[in-house]
Amino acid sequence: MIYSPVMTGGYLRIGAFSERVGVTPDRLRVWERRYDLLTPDRSAGGYRLYSDEDVERVRRMTDHLARGLSAAQAARLAALPADGATTETGVADLSIDAALDGLYGALLAFDEVAVHAVFDRLLSAYRLETVLRDVVLPCLARIGDGWADGEVSVAQEHFASGIVRGRLLALARGWGDGTGPSALLAAPPGEDHDLALVVFGLVLWRRGWTITFLGADTPMGALADTVTRLAPTLVVLTAIDPAAMQAVEDEVSALCGQVDVAIAGAGTDPGYAARTGASLLEDDPVTAAERLPVTGAAAR
Repeated sequence: MIYSPVMTGGYLRIGAFSERVGVTPDRLRVWERRYDLLTPDRSAGGYRLYSDEDVERVRRMTDHLARGLSAAQAARLAALPADGATTETGVADLSIDAALDGLYGALLAFDEVAVHAVFDRLLSAYRLETVLRDVVLPCLARIGDGWADGEVSVAQEHFASGIVRGRLLALARGWGDGTGPSALLAAPPGEDHDLALVVFGLVLWRRGWTITFLGADTPMGALADTVTRLAPTLVVLTAIDPAAMQAVEDEVSALCGQVDVAIAGAGTDPGYAARTGASLLEDDPVTAAERLPVTGAAAR
């Protein structure tokens, strides 16, 4: 019997299967070996043969990964029947309030495993925008208030910021590889907080924008050079500390003569926007990003 290099008996060989699902053969083999995601049949010559069911399983895997789940969690969910994942994992009864309390408690307890478990369950049950607006931002605000009141230690606040920032940046992988309008995101010199900027960029990216992220404490000269090099559609500057924004008011005014600039955060106000020519984003980062024009790209 002669086997096709592409398909045999209704099954796909790994090259054709890879093209069908948009995942490289090497990654497919890793998912098979590490997570038991796939158990392909074998041809007489020992070639892997994949079915339509395998196609759907990989598509579920990539969907879960795109929503921010870890590879292990995504594989476990992808292996379940399509109509049974939510019931099996119990995410349907995870309320926003319970998730908020659970994330807050895990962060204050320095429990990294529990933090990621809450994120995994949330991202299985809700859109990323909902998770960010209704859980992540309120949780960080609660921790910030607790720190200001002396109820949350500096170590707890740093742990919370670090682990949440890392998780969000993992979700942002690939946000610079887009075809839509481009946004350059930065915080001015002396401003160490950029989590709101990460949230804003994630939502904007999911709406079709291309993101270049410079992050906290960005020298204004470096920002100006990047604007010249990339010619972004929009520059967004955020700051919590008013002094950080006041120190760069002249540079922001000059930047507004070259490109559209938006400012946000507690360190900004309408007067500053009027003096510099920048636009003021007064909403929370999720809502602010959602109010910018949609590019026509499908939500990611």
